[in-house]
Amino acid sequence: MADAKELLKEIKAKGELTVKDRMAIPQMEMPAQDPKVRARNMNEVALGYTEEQAIVEANRCLQCKNQPCIAGCPVAVQIPQFIAQVAKGEFKKAVDIIKETSLLPAICGRVCPQEKQCQGQCTVGKTYKSAEKAVSIGRLERFVADWERENNQVTLPQIAPKTGKKVAIIGAGPAGLTVAADCARAGHDVTVFEAFHKAGGVMMYGIPEFRLPKKIVQNEIDNLKKMGVTFECNFLVGRTNTLEQLLEEKKFDAAFVGTGAGLPKFMNIPGENLIGVFSANEYLTRANLMKGYDKEHAATPIYEAKHVVVCGAGNVAMDAARMAFRLGAEKVDIVYRRTRNEMPARLEEIAHAEEEGVNFRFLENPVEVLGTEDGHVRGVRCLSYELGEPDASGRRSPVAISGSEHDLECDAMIVALGNGSNPLLVKTTPGLDADKKGHIVVDEKQATSHAKVWAGGDIVLGAATVILAMGEGRKAAAAINEYLSK
Repeated sequence: MADAKELLKEIKAKGELTVKDRMAIPQMEMPAQDPKVRARNMNEVALGYTEEQAIVEANRCLQCKNQPCIAGCPVAVQIPQFIAQVAKGEFKKAVDIIKETSLLPAICGRVCPQEKQCQGQCTVGKTYKSAEKAVSIGRLERFVADWERENNQVTLPQIAPKTGKKVAIIGAGPAGLTVAADCARAGHDVTVFEAFHKAGGVMMYGIPEFRLPKKIVQNEIDNLKKMGVTFECNFLVGRTNTLEQLLEEKKFDAAFVGTGAGLPKFMNIPGENLIGVFSANEYLTRANLMKGYDKEHAATPIYEAKHVVVCGAGNVAMDAARMAFRLGAEKVDIVYRRTRNEMPARLEEIAHAEEEGVNFRFLENPVEVLGTEDGHVRGVRCLSYELGEPDASGRRSPVAISGSEHDLECDAMIVALGNGSNPLLVKTTPGLDADKKGHIVVDEKQATSHAKVWAGGDIVLGAATVILAMGEGRKAAAAINEYLSK
């Protein structure tokens, strides 16, 4: 790895850098825990840039006039502007620029799929024909957010005078928190209703501690409280109160629904009801939100298994597989019916899983879960596949090979095939339209068919990403603020 301190001296000695100079600066690798060590602990894998690394990496930015990276960001962060401040060592100015459009930079810098968004549009990456070689926008965003917090430089946004209007936010995930922030900034009284005992949504229950430390999520929630946002946890809208009751009896002037996609999908194969079969949703919630890895103090038991099979190839599958090692598994297999090229997970997450010892079994898929006489998992029966023609998503469709059944021994199986929408809120809210998949139908301003109600995030998109949910939250908040100003 190039020495950042020496590179920084060279950069300063040159003064004004040309495009050629910037293109010659090597990309700064992200320091990380040793794979063999981290696979057995819950500490964050990526350790973050040093100040020198951040400044060197920022100097790779070409400051393109057409700013293609901004077009790739769902919340339109002013990326070249914040990076220019990092390049000068003005870290507080950099994070303040980010927070004009995103109040969760420490989170987004860690979990956003930058290679498919801002970095996917980066001119440097396109020159190298690889988003992996683009300017490391996410790592720089994480760095300045961490720097602000660790140096006690956090400042809250300015709050407009109180309007007397009340906004209800249903769901404390990334979409809901974004709406809460923007509506609070506009001077409205904001209450967030959360079904779980902790706010944060998927950032708390889904994404593991080793990728996103929970104290960072809690810091962002605490900042919202300082802005005047109220949180009511253990409050299930549709049971505790209906949405209609919040609007009519509790006199909320507007509501935003950001309840996410928390209903796990299964494979519907024989044996899925055996002891030792889990949805990734349940498995990760027990481990993350309920701290199942801390066996002496955990709020939930964890099923102990030595050989875990994970079905799926997205980021959640990577999280579940890597978590299995940290919960004591000796062997973890990911079974996927396509090949590496079709995997939807982030390249970084795939690489980290592989480094930690996860074994990938491509062109296979379970057709039955095998059990012992007392009802526990003892293995999965799989079929082998070959790739046929591309499907609607552009990925080549898997075609089963007749007579290729084979058994894979294991004592637990985790199904990570995505989540659907919980139907409770739609069913208990007359006049709130949803499509056949249970996704709430919205217009271009995130308004629903129900008066005074907007929606966004996974309940609208299906299972997506933190930053896409935040983008929908920003649109919804702008529409709510406009509506309440009339």
